[in-house]
Order: sequence, then structure tokens, then C-alpha cells
Amino acid sequence: MTEQALYDLTPAIRLALLGIAVAAGPLAWVWLRNREAAPAQRLAALTVLTLFLTFDLVLFGAFTRLTDSGLGCPDWPGCYGNASPVGAIAQIRAEEARMPTGPVTHGKAWVEMVHRYLATGVGVLITTLMVATFLQRKRGVPVSPWWPALTFVWVCLQGAFGALTVTMKLFPAIVTLHLLGGLVLLALLTMQAVAYRQAQRGKGLAPIAPSARGWLLAAAVLVWLQVALGGWVSTNYAVLACSEFPMCQGSWWPAMDLRQGFELWRELGKTGTGEHVTFAALTAIHYVHRLMAYAVLAVLGIVAWQLRGGPLRRASRALAGLALWQFATGLSNVVLDWPMLAAVSHTGGAAALVVVLTWALRASRTAPAAATQAIGTREVSA
Repeated sequence: MTEQALYDLTPAIRLALLGIAVAAGPLAWVWLRNREAAPAQRLAALTVLTLFLTFDLVLFGAFTRLTDSGLGCPDWPGCYGNASPVGAIAQIRAEEARMPTGPVTHGKAWVEMVHRYLATGVGVLITTLMVATFLQRKRGVPVSPWWPALTFVWVCLQGAFGALTVTMKLFPAIVTLHLLGGLVLLALLTMQAVAYRQAQRGKGLAPIAPSARGWLLAAAVLVWLQVALGGWVSTNYAVLACSEFPMCQGSWWPAMDLRQGFELWRELGKTGTGEHVTFAALTAIHYVHRLMAYAVLAVLGIVAWQLRGGPLRRASRALAGLALWQFATGLSNVVLDWPMLAAVSHTGGAAALVVVLTWALRASRTAPAAATQAIGTREVSA
């Protein structure tokens, strides 16, 4: 591979300008549709649109990883010191000639750079949200500006992890943290969207029974843990370590090396001592994720049942549907040899679960004892 400086900031300004151009369309669309609306409504619309585009970015990030395009441009932030693969065509062709199926091809370079353009555009939108919220706060909009500020700080950290993903050559722990960071962005934007909606409608938090809120918190914790495990499966290419269901390699408890499988700080495909990761380690990574999935599905089912008929009944239906979606796409990954559509859909389902659970937690509160009894009475009569 042609030697390149790990950090080449020459095209950074051009990349930032491209990000502004990407963000200009959504910003113009929100302004045109809401130019007569109140400031809180405009901010709410921009937050929801940014949330939607961040969700799309997470999906495109999964596509980038699954197509092995993460090193399509092996430097950062540009591509061989250029703002696009067009200026790097000579270097890319040289790498393609040397390794036709290697990490650097013209198609992979474009996938990687489009991902960076979209990420920069989302960063511009989040920066706009932060500035606009601080300005509107001074004009009396009852929404805290500190959540947008935290989101801005986080998107900067996420950009740093994106750079490390490239410069550390797809180091599994960094790639997994980059995925989790994208989902944290979704959660932060979801919390802002709920806050703006409440400010716009003048409504308080929805009261739910203490048991329902407890199960909701448990589901959120388990889903985040399962997402981390799923990211570890994907970044270590351990999906096909078990190609049957419900057993694995003809056994209910296959040979596994848990210690090696969950050695976090190591290169891709290697142990901390530089040896190749064993198949038993990959099996451990896969099977732990599968076992945790059973617990997550069970808890999501309980939460959906607990929330039925109450103020969060829409979240109940969404969680039930997403649980089934995750089971179907996860099973498809195993028995159909990890097809692209199922793999990206599985990541999308995980991201959607994070959004719905965050929305439900942010929009609800534990009801007092008397209100809890009244809620139970209404549900029984319904």
C-alpha cells in the first residue's frame, strides 16, 4: 500500500465546505416548511430531521463496515490528501492493480468518502442546533441549551473516533466504540426532540407504573449491552462462527475461548500477543451475543406488555415490532450467510430500539401510588 501520512489536514477545509453544502439542503427545507412557525416548532422540526439523518448515517456506517470500505481511503480526513477520490485516482488505481480485492478500490473509496461527507453534514446540523438553541433560550424558549451543547461535544468526539478507525486500521475496540458513539448521538438527539415537543405542546411527562418504568430501565440497559456485544461480533467478523440455529456447531454449548474472545485491546484478527485469534474465540463472541439476545427479547416482551393500554402504548407496539424484527434479521444473518440487507437491517433495528427506549424514558415518569392504582384500573377496564 502506498505510504501516506496518517493525519493529512490539507483537505479539511474543503471537506468542511462539502459538509456545509450537505447540510444546506435540510436546513433550507426546515426553514421553508416552518418559516411562519414559532421558534420552538422550528427547532423541534430541525431536531427531528437531524435525528432522522443521523439514523441514516448509522445505517450507512454499517454499510461501510460490511462492504469492507473502512480503509477505502487509508488516510484522514481526505483521500490520499484530496477531498474526494477523484483527485486520488492514480493512487487508487495503483492499489487496485497491486491488490484487486484489497481494502483500497475505487468503489470502496467512494463509499468511505460519502460516509465522511454525510458525517460532516450531520456535524454541521448539530452545530446549528446548538447555536440556535442558545439564541432562542435568550428569547424565552423553555428548552435547556446544554443538551445540544453536549451533543456538539459528542459529535466532535465521534469524529475523532472516526479518524482513529482509519488510522488504527479497523482496531476492533475503536470500531465498536465508533458504532456505540453513533447510537449515543441518536439518544442525545432523541432527548432533545422530546424536550422540544413537550415545550411546543405544553405537556408534562407521562405517568407510568413503577414496575413498568423499572422494566423500561432494565430493557434500556440490556439493549445497550447487547448493542456493544453485537458491535464486537461484527467488527471481529464472528457472525458466521455459528451457521445454524438454535444450536451452534451441532451443540448447545460449543467449544469457546471466552478469555481470548473478549480480550478487548488487540488488533483485528490477532491476540494481544500477536497470535491469530482462534475459531473458539470467534465462537465465544458469537454465542455470548446470541445468549444475551434471548434475555433482551424476553425483557422487551415484558416491557411491551407492561406499557400496553397506557400513555406509552405506541412505544409498546414499537418495541414489540422491533423485537420481532431483530429476531428475524439476526436469524437471517446466521442461516443465510450474513446477507448485506439483513446485516444492515439488524443494525437499523438496534438503532431504532435505542431511539424508542430513550423516547419512552425521557417522556415518562414514575406515577405516584394513587395514580398507579388509577392506571391499573383503567387498563383492567380497557
